[in-house]
Amino acid sequence: MRVSLRSGLVAALLLGAAGSPASADLSCRQGQPFAAWLDGVRKEAAAAGVSGRTLAALDHVTFDPGILKHDRGQPTLALSFLQFADRMISPERLATGKALLARHADLFARVERQFGVPGAVIAAFWGFETDFGRNTGSFSSLKSLATLAYDCRRPDLFRGELIAALKILEAGDLKPSEMRGAWAGELGQVQFMPSHYLRLAVDFDNDGRRDLVNSVPDAMASAARLVRELGWRPGEPWLREVRLPARFPWQEAYLANKRPVRVWLQAGVVAADGRPIDPAGPPAAILLPMGRSGPAFMAYRNFDMYWEWNQSSNYTLTAAYFATRLAGAPPMQRGNPPPPLPSADLKALQQLLNAAGYQAGEPDGRLGELTRAGVRRAQAALGLPADGYPTAELLARMRSR
Repeated sequence: MRVSLRSGLVAALLLGAAGSPASADLSCRQGQPFAAWLDGVRKEAAAAGVSGRTLAALDHVTFDPGILKHDRGQPTLALSFLQFADRMISPERLATGKALLARHADLFARVERQFGVPGAVIAAFWGFETDFGRNTGSFSSLKSLATLAYDCRRPDLFRGELIAALKILEAGDLKPSEMRGAWAGELGQVQFMPSHYLRLAVDFDNDGRRDLVNSVPDAMASAARLVRELGWRPGEPWLREVRLPARFPWQEAYLANKRPVRVWLQAGVVAADGRPIDPAGPPAAILLPMGRSGPAFMAYRNFDMYWEWNQSSNYTLTAAYFATRLAGAPPMQRGNPPPPLPSADLKALQQLLNAAGYQAGEPDGRLGELTRAGVRRAQAALGLPADGYPTAELLARMRSR
């Protein structure tokens, strides 16, 4: 599973909307000076086969408190699905993605033949993670990983990633000067953590190096290999926009409720673009990211891969939708949903739901799957359409109880 730290392009785009990182508690450290601790890393890496020549890359690595400020102050995802999609899928990014798919058509065809993953799926991640390689990050990966490994919050995770980064250098896949990326140590055009890079990277251009920083073929094939490992089923769909009847059982629309497609068709679900839906297709769920008055999607089991890539409701659905647009789908029908609750109001609603026993998860002002489930339970109890979308009406009803 990919380590989803939101340290790259998505976080950078959202930071302006969510505010600057809060002041961080930077007092959490390992119990020895950084230089002495780094000597221990050298010994461990040497025992794992890393040469002294490669270990010299650590000679000028220093502890960077600024990395911990990023780690402690990751931005709050307070945007609705439509707001997030509007930010991430600009007309320019969509046009660029389609142009790159056409330019590299032979490459994406070879990747799909070998790994079974369509080019549009890979290109969507490429666009979201680094704006198609234009924003891979400027942090020293060794400094970032060493700082996060020295910090006592997740030392084992990042110590392993630091050793993996040294092994990448040892293999000759990257030079120390090329090992720059996001603040959490992610590398390359599709932002692999070093452990995934080491295990899954592919030398698809056959130049003797697995170069995910400079080589588009290597980056695209490696992304496809990861997608396949995360559960992708070749030849199956992942997402399509649908329209629902007015009498749809709204309480049935949630990600874990995958049903045979024929069940949804019998309930009156039709494709938004008017094309027929295969009743024998793989099981699918109905998703209503903005409630019953907003867009609706049929999410097949291949959609689960997106959740494995990044455990954010907005990211997963938007990335999957972006892939459908790159594959030729028309723009979604936005509908006319109620305005999203401000973060403070959503937090208040979460507190009220929890107090009433509806189990809406941590009151953090973010709309995740636990909160949607709690909202559905409260809506059903109050006689409201149980579509899982929090509204000012629901908040007022809960406050008046």
